[in-house]
Amino acid sequence: MENEKQWEIKDRNYYLKNNQSPVTYTLSSKHTARYPLLYFDEDIKAQRELRYATNQSSPFVDEQKGMATLEHIVFRDGVLNVPKEKQALQKLLSLYHPKRNKVYTELDEVKEATDELQVLESEFKAISYAREMPLDQAEAVLRVEVGSSVSNMSSKELKRDLLIFAKRNPYLFLDLATDENVELRNVAIKATEQKIIKLSQDQRTFAWASNGKKLMQVPFEENPYSAFAAFLKTDEGIEVFNSIQKKLN
Repeated sequence: MENEKQWEIKDRNYYLKNNQSPVTYTLSSKHTARYPLLYFDEDIKAQRELRYATNQSSPFVDEQKGMATLEHIVFRDGVLNVPKEKQALQKLLSLYHPKRNKVYTELDEVKEATDELQVLESEFKAISYAREMPLDQAEAVLRVEVGSSVSNMSSKELKRDLLIFAKRNPYLFLDLATDENVELRNVAIKATEQKIIKLSQDQRTFAWASNGKKLMQVPFEENPYSAFAAFLKTDEGIEVFNSIQKKLN
């Protein structure tokens, strides 16, 4: 079998999925009518019965010889460490068990290292971006994270919280930092807070707060401030944007 030809002899670690960590979890280790343990072999186009036996070199019953010494497969605190000497168990868990990648998964050290490297690189990029970010943009990005309280922050508080945000959630931070509409959303929110414009109670209509003149209708199921940000980029909206900018504190 192709996967066995590529097999590497090494210690292996297995973990229950979804961060489960019960004191003990017993995985099926032999085929029964109630709990089938079978593997469909593409080479012979047939189901093959599986069984873990400590005195056998293969997990396939049809390859086992003599009396089999059976043993339970038990995860403790969500983890099962299998040394390289237990090849039959490793192959059963890594190649053939029907609950592989459904109930448990094998630790892939190369993939884990790659994922960790990507996170570290994104974190470094986000923090670097945050350090150089102008205060107006910093306020716009941070408003998404902390809400209207950002209006009362000092410049040092803004920078501090921006760096914390970039470190804790670099992917979201970078998405917001490169979103061309995030600053326009911030303008819309500030204008609403300062009662330059007003959003109707049903959050469907923006109007001037001074005279109630309608500015735009929010499309159905759209975020009102995202919709208003898009409106500010239109020919009509540019005039509104310029007027709001003159009135903002």
